[in-house]
Amino acid sequence: MRSLLSCPDRGAIAFEHFTLKGDISPVSRTNLFRVRIRELAKEQNLKLKEVADRSGVNYNTVKSYARTEVMSMADIVALIKIARSFGVTVEELVVIIEE
Repeated sequence: MRSLLSCPDRGAIAFEHFTLKGDISPVSRTNLFRVRIRELAKEQNLKLKEVADRSGVNYNTVKSYARTEVMSMADIVALIKIARSFGVTVEELVVIIEE
């Protein structure tokens, strides 16, 4: 099934829905990542509140992403806004955790 995700700056982005069958763990090790908010905020001498204000992302979301060492899901629009507020790409903001 194909769906559209609305992105404010880029219009609609198509993505695929996949249905998984069988005995599958709810969180696969290959889908884990962390967000480098604390590192980048420290480099730029910013507090998490300032990151939230600059990015337009809710403070509690920024704080949660910054404190969480291992994530399996995140709001892509929030990640894009946070990355832009630091002047980095999403790829530089997010670190994929390898097994």
